[in-house]
Amino acid sequence: MSETIITEIRSQSGWIILNREERRNSMNPDLLRELLAALKDFEENKEVISLVLTGAGEKAFCAGMDLGGGEAMQLGPIDRHELQREFVSLLKAIKELKKPIVARVQGLALGGGLGLMSACDIAIAAEDAQFGTPEINLGLFPYIIMATLMRNTRSSKQLLELMLTGERISAAEACEIGFVNRVVEREQLDQAVEEMTQKLNAKSPAILRLGRRAFYTMRDLDYEHAMEYLSAMLALNMQAEDMIEGVSAFMEKREPNWQGK
Repeated sequence: MSETIITEIRSQSGWIILNREERRNSMNPDLLRELLAALKDFEENKEVISLVLTGAGEKAFCAGMDLGGGEAMQLGPIDRHELQREFVSLLKAIKELKKPIVARVQGLALGGGLGLMSACDIAIAAEDAQFGTPEINLGLFPYIIMATLMRNTRSSKQLLELMLTGERISAAEACEIGFVNRVVEREQLDQAVEEMTQKLNAKSPAILRLGRRAFYTMRDLDYEHAMEYLSAMLALNMQAEDMIEGVSAFMEKREPNWQGK
């Protein structure tokens, strides 16, 4: 990996750190490609049960796409379209992950950075974090992230207001409308993320995979098809070795020994 991404393994969690602190961890072509590669590497690593995505430094989780120059600004219209498709591929890749991913949010989460955070399964934010879609102020609109944001908000009207005005909201407001799971004091952020990953890492990797996939697939189905699909997933789950181990551990009053099968 080059300097745009830092990867680490901490207690069965794969950490991905966006490492463009001087550009508020904004995304450029190299970062998009390396982030996709990092997700794939951790997904294939059997030692890793959960993932954490965060940004370097204290000022930003991710400030969106880098519009301040560099390779992205030198691209022609077709190549720039292909770059946007890479971001789409990244959001799809996060949805298709076999492992849960937690966003650790400090500072700014703006534009594409907000979409990136929203694509994660769980988002834990520092109380002084700020969120927004400032694209409208540049004569743009947050088209690509709109579908992701819409699926993770309790209020479509509040989301539309955010996109139409380009204003920023606080972590408390982001939690209220459903973008963030939990807001903590800045000095408690790492502890809160660690506690969450410990909870996830104590579960069966196989059932985390099945359940996560079922959740996102079911969400896009109508009620009748969702019920049929979920019935089939339950039948599959009942055949898993980890289900047998989980029931046995419960009956025997001991901790389960998950095999990921």
